[in-house]
Amino acid sequence: MSEYVFSPRIGFIGAGKAGTSLGKLFVDNGQKVAGYYSRTPESARYAASFTDTLYYESIEKLINDCDMIFLTVPDSAIREVWSFVSECDISGRIICHCSGSMASHVFSGHNDPSVSYYSIHPMYAISSRETGYVGLGDAVFSIEGSENRLDEITNWLKSFINNVATILADNKTLYHAAAVFASNLVTGLYFDACKLLSECGFSDEQAQLALGKLFEGNCKNVLEKGPVDALTGPVERNDVKTIREHIMKLKESAQKEAVGDSGQITSYENLLETYRSLSRSLVEIGSIKHPEYDYTDILDILNNQ
Repeated sequence: MSEYVFSPRIGFIGAGKAGTSLGKLFVDNGQKVAGYYSRTPESARYAASFTDTLYYESIEKLINDCDMIFLTVPDSAIREVWSFVSECDISGRIICHCSGSMASHVFSGHNDPSVSYYSIHPMYAISSRETGYVGLGDAVFSIEGSENRLDEITNWLKSFINNVATILADNKTLYHAAAVFASNLVTGLYFDACKLLSECGFSDEQAQLALGKLFEGNCKNVLEKGPVDALTGPVERNDVKTIREHIMKLKESAQKEAVGDSGQITSYENLLETYRSLSRSLVEIGSIKHPEYDYTDILDILNNQ
């Protein structure tokens, strides 16, 4: 008797960057993608052409042809699309979305036990329909959802994805927050660094040039060595004097920036609070890297100065 191999026929509702890139990844790895439906027919036609699959004029026809349906629409549209899909004949189907922040619980209100529901999310910034699939297979994919086929779907993903992590639905928000910390908030920090250099007289172009190699080198070190071994700077070397001077200068700038008693938080007050908060995290890292150091004085400055 031949061994059972899970090989679903996959359809996408939504043909933007995520749906097109995932479809291309699946096709390039030998998976059976039926095609695409979108409210914007041009998008579905493009995705179908790009992945050498079919364009569908109706959701019902796509569902009829597929075992596994991905709702690759914006997060704000998932509930609306699911409301329509749940009224179709989806017996025995696997329904998935790719939201980083929403759990599979969004697929509620449908009581057919033969239907399974999953959130499958690649921790990857897909910036283009044309090139988003490049490197996507090296990203970590998280999955959570119905227990009845969780192992089966996970093993299927692992057959062509290098890294797959199973998480709990209750942890989905923390999972997404982690992605925001490592991606979006880093962009905010870089923006703040550019603002500080502009206060020193740098043009936008000069600030980018000055910070670019520093930023790139640090990212490379973190990726290759991990945050503990990659840590450098005044906190790492327990440089109390420099930390105190940074705090004093940021406080001085915040006081100069403040106007009246409006109660509004100024730009420099935000920078000061960001500096304090992240420096406390660096103290935690430094304490791991240098257990022989006493960071008490730095923590006192961060908390009280």
